[in-house]
Amino acid sequence: MHIRILGSAAGGGFPQWNCNCPNCHGFRTGRIKATARTQSSIAVSSNAVDWVLFNTSPDLLAQLAAFPELQPARATRDTAIKAIIFMDSQIDHTTGLLMLREGCPHEVYCTDMVYEDLSSGFPLFKILTHWNGGINRHAIPLDGNNFRITGIENLSFTAIPVTGKAPPYSPHRNNAHIGDNIGVKITDDISGKTLFYAPGLGDITDETRLLMSEVDCLLVDGTFWEEDEMRIVGLGKKKAADMGHLPQSGDGGMLDVLRPMVKPRKILIHINNTNPILNEDSAQRRRVLEEGVEVSFDGMELEL
Repeated sequence: MHIRILGSAAGGGFPQWNCNCPNCHGFRTGRIKATARTQSSIAVSSNAVDWVLFNTSPDLLAQLAAFPELQPARATRDTAIKAIIFMDSQIDHTTGLLMLREGCPHEVYCTDMVYEDLSSGFPLFKILTHWNGGINRHAIPLDGNNFRITGIENLSFTAIPVTGKAPPYSPHRNNAHIGDNIGVKITDDISGKTLFYAPGLGDITDETRLLMSEVDCLLVDGTFWEEDEMRIVGLGKKKAADMGHLPQSGDGGMLDVLRPMVKPRKILIHINNTNPILNEDSAQRRRVLEEGVEVSFDGMELEL
């Protein structure tokens, strides 16, 4: 299984265009050691030829340009993207689909809740019907059964609902539904290796914890370092939990969750511009690394 991290940041990217938090200002002025990041997305393949795209960030065109394998140029118009899986309906995970309008119709896999949001509150799917019918939608099962994708050999996918928030525009923003957010386990039929991808995680259920402990590699929510991070840097009063994310630090935080897990390689993704782990010389970054947890970056490649 081949995995490419197309983007590793949370919404807004890093540095965020209008932000002067210590990280963003420090990066622009060269006062901190850090690496720029685009908004989170990954691509997965079994043969490094045919790829599944997970989420379509607003930075998608730059991400495609940085990864030529997704434009193999076998015909006058071509793409190696066989399908798209949406993990949720957040703006930073879906808006880039508009940039792919010339390639419609696309094979899109999403839950019923995501389909509802992208057909109503943010009618992305309806807008795209004007380009060759837009999308061919496939429902993602949430009953524990795996599913396969036409054109993607030797990979199977299993989705589980995870706790989180529907996006601010959603008609049920404050009324969580099963399927608002998912994690996806990807299994390579040949090697038997497994990846669990969950860029958004709130409370960790027993089911999620068990699944995480059994896979070979984790790409999980690294949005915030602490619960009150936005208030501490002067950017609002919302807590990590208010936005559907489990911070790394604190009792029961992501580091506590990951610590007893021996089998998987542990990697954080979807990192907010305010998170001090972006500063490569920070104490928080050192602590993460000392815990045996990695910090993903744009262009990172994994093979299982």
